[in-house]
Amino acid sequence: MKSRTQRRPTEKMSDTGFKMMTMTFKIIDLLFPYINRRIKRFNIKGGMTVVDYGCGPGRYTIRFAKEVGPEGKVYATDIHELAIEKVKEKIMRHNLKNVAIMLVKGNDTGNYESGIPDEVADVVCAIDMFFIIKKPKEFLSEIRRILKKDGILIIDDGHQSRKETKKKISESGMWKITEETRDHLKCKLLPD
Repeated sequence: MKSRTQRRPTEKMSDTGFKMMTMTFKIIDLLFPYINRRIKRFNIKGGMTVVDYGCGPGRYTIRFAKEVGPEGKVYATDIHELAIEKVKEKIMRHNLKNVAIMLVKGNDTGNYESGIPDEVADVVCAIDMFFIIKKPKEFLSEIRRILKKDGILIIDDGHQSRKETKKKISESGMWKITEETRDHLKCKLLPD
């Protein structure tokens, strides 16, 4: 039997699914406020450039923007229009000037006038979204394009096993896992 994500014809969830996910996150964040502690383990510093890849409703985006400060930059990307709307609302509410929002198609974040340049990111965070990616090698290749040579990819399992996550990363032939915690992996680029 195929899993829920294997049966889905696209990586983009339905509008209803997105709204339900957003409401679920609000409840989780109210009852279990762990995101700030989690982000501390990412070692994001002032002045860095961070990509929140698959930003969803912006749970991490706003916190990343505060961590990098006015000298840093955050790119918030998602394939869902509702995600982009939610992040825009939060940016306006928090009066943030260091966040660029981008609606993307598939994995491509560079074919836009305001696309993400090559080798710009110090950190790329792919939180709770890797499990839904249909072509992980293409996705990881795009991350490679936007990440600085000494940058870090932070990725979690989402709704798949750690074994599956590590298998997809390994099969790409581009990444070395440098740190493994209970809730995420840190990866560095393998030399060319």
